Amino acid sequence: MGRARTHSIAIMSKRPSKSRRAGRSLADRADPHVLYQRAVQSVDVEIDFIDRTFRRLRGRLPNSIREDFCGTANSSCEFVRRRPGNRAIGVDLHPETLAWGIEHNVARLRGAARERIELVCGDVRHVRTNAVDAVLAMNFSYCIFKTRRDLVEYFKAAKRALRPKGLLFLDAYGGYDAFRVCRDRRSIGRGITYIWDQESYNPITSEAVCHIHFAFADGSRLRRAFTYHWRVWTIAEIREALADAGFRRSTPYWEGWDEKAWEGDGNFKPATTAEADAGWIAYVVAEA
Repeated sequence: MGRARTHSIAIMSKRPSKSRRAGRSLADRADPHVLYQRAVQSVDVEIDFIDRTFRRLRGRLPNSIREDFCGTANSSCEFVRRRPGNRAIGVDLHPETLAWGIEHNVARLRGAARERIELVCGDVRHVRTNAVDAVLAMNFSYCIFKTRRDLVEYFKAAKRALRPKGLLFLDAYGGYDAFRVCRDRRSIGRGITYIWDQESYNPITSEAVCHIHFAFADGSRLRRAFTYHWRVWTIAEIREALADAGFRRSTPYWEGWDEKAWEGDGNFKPATTAEADAGWIAYVVAEA
């Protein structure tokens, strides 16, 4: 168990009360965690990238991970499903979210796989866990650390959790849309629209307040299902903090472009330069 909570959790849920869930609207009956996993996470693609990159850099597949800021432990569950020897540790500060993950994700694993996953409620900077091949900090969760000092402290903790030659996997986002007030909408199927709402951005501190809303076919909305108070870190700042934390090398992985579909092709490769797009998502892989 970690020390007292000092930062907001990366995934903050506003679950409807029982009376709201009993209402007639689709928003009242919706489960925010189910919607989040559908809209935001592609854990099969994520674990594919981790397996592929780890094998390219280390000559083998990873057999243990620690998923920091794990929320519902969706990625941890996907990892232990992959291979019989895989083990996962999930760490998160929010006990209600962990409990949801146990009930809805871990419980769906086969018996043997359930024994290979451990969930810890605590601060990722201070928990002590068994050493692993890879640490994951996805969905921009580490952005809750708003100062360089706090970010370096977290990266040092992640490094301590790694085995020799272990890897830290991060995702990052940016582009000039990341530095302004804006909204982005897209369908996630079944008549549901995911809405990313960047409510505010302070160019002096790089701090942002963002919300996730969901709109439904019956006209109802689940407003502020999740809220984030964080700092928008650039890749250059992230890599400098990783170096200060003792990682010997870090590499950005940039997504390729599909000219016909006019969208990212889902293939992330090491990069030293990239286009100044309005919005992008990339990975950063740090080597212990």
